[in-house]
Amino acid sequence: MAALYEGYTLCGLTPSQNLSNSGIQGVEPERDSDHIVVTDSRRSVTLFKVSDQKSLSSWTVKQGQTLTCSAVYNSKTKEYVAVSDSKVIRIWKEEDLHLDKAFKATVSSDIWRVHSAAELEPVVLFQTGAVRFLDSLLSAPKQPIEDVLAQEEAIRWSTNVVTESQQLVIFTTEQKGDNFLYLQRFNPNTLQKYRLEGEEPGLSPLSFSASYKDKHIRLVYLYPNGHVYQSIVPVRGLGADEGAPALPLPRSLLLALPVGEGLLEAASAQVLDEAHVAVVGLPHPSAGAGKDFLCIWNTNFQTLQAGKEMKGKIYGQLWGYSNKLFIPHGKSFSVIPYECPKSSLASALGKLRQTKTAGSKASTSVPSWNNILHEDKANPSKTAETRKTRTTRKSQSAPSLTNDQIMELIKTASVAEVQKEVEGLLSRTDVQDLQPSLGQLAAALVSRSLGEEAFYTPSILAQLVQTRCLCHSMCPDLVLLALEKKDYFLCQLCLQFFPDIPEAVTCACLKTFISMPDSDAEKVNLEPESISLMETLMAGERDPVGLQNGFSPATNDMDQAGGTEAEKKETTTPPEHICPVGLHKGVLLNEVLMTAYSDFFLLPHLKDLSPQHVVLFLRYLQFLYLKYSQDAFPQMHGLRSPTLTQIMDWVCLLLDAHFTVLAMTPEAKGLLHNLHTFVKSQVRLFSELGKIEGSLHELNKMKVNKDIGQYSIEVIELF
Repeated sequence: MAALYEGYTLCGLTPSQNLSNSGIQGVEPERDSDHIVVTDSRRSVTLFKVSDQKSLSSWTVKQGQTLTCSAVYNSKTKEYVAVSDSKVIRIWKEEDLHLDKAFKATVSSDIWRVHSAAELEPVVLFQTGAVRFLDSLLSAPKQPIEDVLAQEEAIRWSTNVVTESQQLVIFTTEQKGDNFLYLQRFNPNTLQKYRLEGEEPGLSPLSFSASYKDKHIRLVYLYPNGHVYQSIVPVRGLGADEGAPALPLPRSLLLALPVGEGLLEAASAQVLDEAHVAVVGLPHPSAGAGKDFLCIWNTNFQTLQAGKEMKGKIYGQLWGYSNKLFIPHGKSFSVIPYECPKSSLASALGKLRQTKTAGSKASTSVPSWNNILHEDKANPSKTAETRKTRTTRKSQSAPSLTNDQIMELIKTASVAEVQKEVEGLLSRTDVQDLQPSLGQLAAALVSRSLGEEAFYTPSILAQLVQTRCLCHSMCPDLVLLALEKKDYFLCQLCLQFFPDIPEAVTCACLKTFISMPDSDAEKVNLEPESISLMETLMAGERDPVGLQNGFSPATNDMDQAGGTEAEKKETTTPPEHICPVGLHKGVLLNEVLMTAYSDFFLLPHLKDLSPQHVVLFLRYLQFLYLKYSQDAFPQMHGLRSPTLTQIMDWVCLLLDAHFTVLAMTPEAKGLLHNLHTFVKSQVRLFSELGKIEGSLHELNKMKVNKDIGQYSIEVIELF
């Protein structure tokens, strides 16, 4: 659960007379997490040490001059950079006392902002939309600056984002009520323009916030009606030709926040991590109509997790650095420490592992319902059929029932009637609007299914799970009902989409899957992509070649040239390379391997497995490990599959839970020897990786000699 801790005042404020402006123009990080640079909206720049609640230095421009953008810190040169009167760049060091005596350069066009990042060169963004590196601009201050933006198009917000390889500049503009996003890349030098989807007429975003992860930029923006949207912008892309139309930028609704009476005028939303957003200037849902609150919302579960009343007027400004929120309110500038742990019950209790492949789109460690809805827009092939069906139903549906009427209908109506009405509800309404009621619908369906053996709606339950708005806590009997009805497709969906399945339920699924005859399993309809993975694993069962993941099975030294065909076949496919379970059973076992768990809570339930089932499961894990250790094995990019780490963790768990029994079971002797070899190979691999990591750290610590001439020989000793 996210938390806001006791805050403190960093400094006092002198708001403008009309109280519409806090007097602070910007807050930027300085040399470390405990120092910030604050620029007021008039003439001063102040360096603060946050933990000491005091200013270390302050600089002021002359009377009649105005600072027109917030000052930044250049960590490469240990200098500060600011702009006065839109065109004069000022650069100074901490020991300088007067800005008027510091370095100044006048440029040929008005500057919007200067952006700086640690160990990178500052970037200057002009009001025309043009971008220059600071050094290249200072080498020729009067160089002509091109017009990137159209007439009557003005910048509203900008920031910089640092990726693994470069710095990017993002800025938004507004033109006659339309809003656009520009992404400036430097390697290669390209500019991409996007058009933001329109909101209600006359509404423009109040605030923007951007973060970067896994080669994508996450843009979050707040509208005056309380809607918080998210857009995902790819870092890599082709630059648009001059005059080309802007690309549409899809969005998904993260939060629909209460705004009270009227629209918001001064509010801001700041991304804290993958699942949490801080919002200031909106009313607390349980505290009346006042809008003087700072709140943290969980975007995965649509819940308010922390709230704090801020005394005095809120100006709609919010900055966040190093787990601290900086907020001006009334006549105070406050610092509010915060904490945002992982947002799922599964990860709070233990481990939540998600498979990441190079070919698949990056996802958060906790499935976000709105993120997934956005991904569906980006991958229309996965949902085209469903959307087409829903559209048809919508066009053919008669006047439909309300949520409460459908809840009453579920108690008494037939399966066909219930299915018709629930499908109609899902087809005519945005799923985001149904999030509070979908859990009640699912719980009502499950409750009646448990009470009446003849009542069961598998397709509706599967459709509800696929909305990704449910979790195990909302409907705790759903998985057990699916096991009772032998609805293994619904079990698979729950294992995929529920982040909080208890370990007891996970083991119940495992015992059911492992004890199910292969002939029965093959009759089950399962998710197609998971079947494709198993088909690839089970196809071409042959001797592993090469070396991967630190393990290479022993090669067979016998001369096969003189052997019979049967001997060659037996040599080519040893028993451990043949999958010990059927294709569909392997699919279900893979879902168990990828389910979140805690070792402490899982081990007692694993002890209930019979020795025969433990041996069978270990053989399957051995089969997976050998397949993953082959250079010839395709890594199944884009398919959801268990990782090598997950496989080894389950091997260790089973051995911990049943070691004594396995040691006394004759048929497990060879299996245990092979598994011991696997574990040793992994230990050896990670040991070597640790050595490489240590070497790289030592190389990174070495100071490069800048006096090296045109020719030199250098010897580096690592150990």
